[in-house]
Amino acid sequence: MAVQINPSILSADFARLAEEAKAVEGADWLHVDVMDNHFVPNLTLGVPVVESLARATDTPLDCHLMIEDADRWAPQYVEAGAGSVTFHVEAAAAPVRLAREIRAKGARASMALKPATPIEPYEDLLGELDMLLIMTVEPGFGGQAFLDIMLPKIRRTRELINKHGLELWLQVDGGVSATTIERCAEAGADVFVAGSAVYGASDPAQAVRALRTQAEAVTADAAWACGH
Repeated sequence: MAVQINPSILSADFARLAEEAKAVEGADWLHVDVMDNHFVPNLTLGVPVVESLARATDTPLDCHLMIEDADRWAPQYVEAGAGSVTFHVEAAAAPVRLAREIRAKGARASMALKPATPIEPYEDLLGELDMLLIMTVEPGFGGQAFLDIMLPKIRRTRELINKHGLELWLQVDGGVSATTIERCAEAGADVFVAGSAVYGASDPAQAVRALRTQAEAVTADAAWACGH
């Protein structure tokens, strides 16, 4: 399983987004947090900024929509240039239909779960997705402390993915850093969103490389990765 590091521009300098995107060009994806001040108590950016970012960088955009009415808005982010669009299951009226629409428009479909949302009720939906995002903080703000209580949920999710033989990426977002990434990788995550751990470093590109090295070392020996 290939480890992927996705720096979050929520921790970048919003006045210099094009430059900040270039500063992490070795990353796999650029994670773009979209917040509407309704689903979460914060307001960030929307479709026009995503369109501008897509023109400014060759790094594909991984849009994480923390917004209400995801069924209506998510497809517009594909049209804006996102290569992966994540909607929250708590905000989607018809998650299977929405995932299929995102895929039909040409992007990877991803579903996010807040910390209190269990994975088990959605086991039958996993085959409709390209990625599942387990939030390891409450969505809404960057710089929060990692919630260790999410590690069992990551493990259970990986077990379900392996049980069904799915090529499904398992992403974690929230408090991912040099001190937490190895625990996430051991539990079963293979895609890591890192905000302040990357953009708070003196050399963001080096921070991405260091996080990748840490995660790859653990994944190589992880029980869940054996045979994959």
